[in-house]
Amino acid sequence: MDNYTKPQQRWQNEAMPRFLTLADVAEQLQINSPQAYALVRSGELKAIQVGGRGQWRIEEKMLEQYIEDRYAEASRMIQEAKSKTNQP
Repeated sequence: MDNYTKPQQRWQNEAMPRFLTLADVAEQLQINSPQAYALVRSGELKAIQVGGRGQWRIEEKMLEQYIEDRYAEASRMIQEAKSKTNQP
């Protein structure tokens, strides 16, 4: 029997853990794991490597900061688009 609990199920009854795996991040952002890895490798999403295999871990507050930054970026893009359409 598999004892694995999906992160989403685990988080329904308790707070999100401090450090997330790439799979956890992918689930939260509703993207696939390679896309989450690309965000880390590009430096857009801050992460650390831990353990002998160098597995990536993303601190929950770094994920939240990334999301806030994306919202700010989207707002800037919308404002720029509005400015361009309002010009004579």
